[in-house]
Amino acid sequence: MEMKINLEGKKALVGASTQGLGKAIALQLASCGASVTLMARNEEKLKATIAELDTNFNQKHHYIVVDFYDFNDFELKTSAYFKQHTVDILVNNTNGPEAGGVFEKKTNDYQKAFDLLFKTTCHLTLLAVENMKKNKYGRIINTASLTVKEPLPNLVLSNTIRAAVAIWAKTLAKDVAPFSITVNTILTGLFDTERIQQLNKIQASAKGISLEENLKLMTQEIPAGRLGKSDEFGYLVAFLASNYSSYITGTNISIDGGFIKSL
Repeated sequence: MEMKINLEGKKALVGASTQGLGKAIALQLASCGASVTLMARNEEKLKATIAELDTNFNQKHHYIVVDFYDFNDFELKTSAYFKQHTVDILVNNTNGPEAGGVFEKKTNDYQKAFDLLFKTTCHLTLLAVENMKKNKYGRIINTASLTVKEPLPNLVLSNTIRAAVAIWAKTLAKDVAPFSITVNTILTGLFDTERIQQLNKIQASAKGISLEENLKLMTQEIPAGRLGKSDEFGYLVAFLASNYSSYITGTNISIDGGFIKSL
């Protein structure tokens, strides 16, 4: 039997979806037939991305102008959205916190990272899951990082808080499984995105080498020998959002070109 992902009639909410992996996810879900609501803080980019989304299945796409770095604003606007809308597919995706090592960060930096990565994920999920339980269907997909399994130098905030998200998601998955709701976390490797370009600049500067030299060192650690492509990430999310993944839940799924060495 040919496998064809069909998300017609499904409504998806995707965070940080005007660039990078978030945008790739939104484009792929829309191409499979889902109606997609984008979330980001730049309205012009939101409008431009909406214009790129597939509408061959008579979808109705929306967007929310929201700042993930301002939790009070985020909570207010997303709560208002859920008073009028429901979603079948929730993709918890945000920009990463600032890079830095253990001795460069203060206690307040961890709180900011917690609000950005954990509180936004928890808040959105609890809003979305109520209707999912009523419908006995739902897909909750968290984008995290390979640092959940193998912490990377100079990313102490991401290392710490993303691990908390993965453990929380594993706990949630057990509680909502009886309602045919799946919860999975993607452990993201190194992809050719703005985030990696920024990290490359920081690392190259710290080492006193060129951007090209540092990027070469980064890719040498990847068995596949290259950075990931955003489209490849979108394909995985579309599969996890589909009926084909209905028996996959409570998992941490790596997409990293073989970077993670542990089991």
